[in-house]
Amino acid sequence: DLANNTKNGIAKVLDKQNKDVLNKVGAFATLYDGAFPGYKHPILVFKTEEPGTKQKLAIENNSLETIAYDLIGHLINDAIVMGAKPLSVQDCIVCGKMEKEVILKIVSTLSDACKENGCLLTGGETSEQPGVVPEGTYILTANIVGVVEKDLIIDGSKIKEGDVVLALVSNGVHTNGISLIRKIIEQNPKILNEKINGKPFIENVLMPHRCYYNSLKGLFRNKGLVGLAHITGGGIAENLNRILPKDLDAIVDTSKIKILDIFKILKKFGKLEDADMFRTFNMGVGITAVVKEDFVSEVKKHLKKFGVDAYEIGKIIKGKGKVIIQP
Repeated sequence: DLANNTKNGIAKVLDKQNKDVLNKVGAFATLYDGAFPGYKHPILVFKTEEPGTKQKLAIENNSLETIAYDLIGHLINDAIVMGAKPLSVQDCIVCGKMEKEVILKIVSTLSDACKENGCLLTGGETSEQPGVVPEGTYILTANIVGVVEKDLIIDGSKIKEGDVVLALVSNGVHTNGISLIRKIIEQNPKILNEKINGKPFIENVLMPHRCYYNSLKGLFRNKGLVGLAHITGGGIAENLNRILPKDLDAIVDTSKIKILDIFKILKKFGKLEDADMFRTFNMGVGITAVVKEDFVSEVKKHLKKFGVDAYEIGKIIKGKGKVIIQP
């Protein structure tokens, strides 16, 4: 009865759909109109994501809204670096004991985050698993479907020697490196007394993953933008390399990176080496964009309108598909 009552509440949250969704919440699956007017050769883009162990910190600090935004921000970023328009998101919430107010808060926030970034939460799954998941624990995952014109796919295949690597600033740790942060807190709890921009350390850690769709979508049809890499686990070196052609390298000068204060604090309290920092965290770079040299100033100007700082950190040279990190 509780599950049915909760699902009815979810249906009310998600009942405001657009014309592309052909049935209502509660059906066995979502029907989505795939006509895609305006696309000559539409290519669908799929991705599944979860916000990792940041979920634990969010639940412990009664911050369900931020973790919902984290999930959507990370998910959409992974799709849009292909040049895609996000269309539909479906979530999965696994819990030990279903609490209606908690579930509705999560779903409502997921829905709001989707709408803010031009897509819809069209359904999902809520699974109560007593004896498997502890009461009070909520495990979130979600998947997305996006669409991109075949001729406008941004996959790095058009990157050439001489292109410029730009850093698009992050707003914090996003959703990666949280297990290490939890370990640092456990070993040196005094870090919780630190403040950044007047806000407690933990509040800065829980700041939602920045979503770049609204700031980037206006650049997708410009031939000067040839590559986008979402900087997540593995840092710049292990994400930018995923879009490099086999005969090209990217040289990244870390001395040019505007490292955020939160990473300086983590380094201090965790006694971490720079190499470990750059492999674990984004260090202030949420996305790297590879652009033609004559397009750099236009990209910076465009992104600035959306409050996203962008600056040069590297170049594309002949090589073997690797990222060369220079101190």
